[in-house]
Amino acid sequence: MHCPRCQHSDTKVIDTRLLKGNHSIRRRRECLGCEHRFTTIEEILREGLVVVKRDGSREDFDFSKVASGIRKATDKRPVETERIDLLISEVAEEINARFEDEVPSKAIGEIIMQKLQAVDQIAYVRFASVYRDFRDIDELARVIDQLRKGGRVP
Repeated sequence: MHCPRCQHSDTKVIDTRLLKGNHSIRRRRECLGCEHRFTTIEEILREGLVVVKRDGSREDFDFSKVASGIRKATDKRPVETERIDLLISEVAEEINARFEDEVPSKAIGEIIMQKLQAVDQIAYVRFASVYRDFRDIDELARVIDQLRKGGRVP
C-alpha cells in the first residue's frame, strides 16, 4: 500500500474494523515515511457482473462509476467521508445480494437514490436530477415538495 501523500511503499496498520454487514474491512494506516495517516477499505470485488443499459446494450459493471456518482452528489455537502464510504459499500452489498450475472442500470440508480435520500436530501436531488433526467423545473419541484412533506420519493 502506497502513501497517498508521499507515495512511500511502507505503511503500518493502526486499526482494523469490520464495516456493516461484515463484507468490508476498514483499515487505518500510517506511512512509515512521512507519518501521514489515511484510511483504506477492503471489499470483495465480484467478477463477471454485467450492467444492462436502458437501450439494451450491455457492459461490464464498473464499481468506480457508482462511487463517482455518489461522490459527485455529496460534493460540498455536510456528509462525512466515512459515511460516504459506508454508503458506497451498502450499494455494492445490495447489488451483490440481489443480482447474479446481470443488473439493470435502472436498479443501480434506484438503489443509490434510496440510500442517498436517507443520508442527505440535497445529494439525493442532485443525483436524481441527473439520473431521472428531469424535463423541466416543475418535475424537479414535485420531487422537492415530496421531500419537504417528509415522504419518500418513489
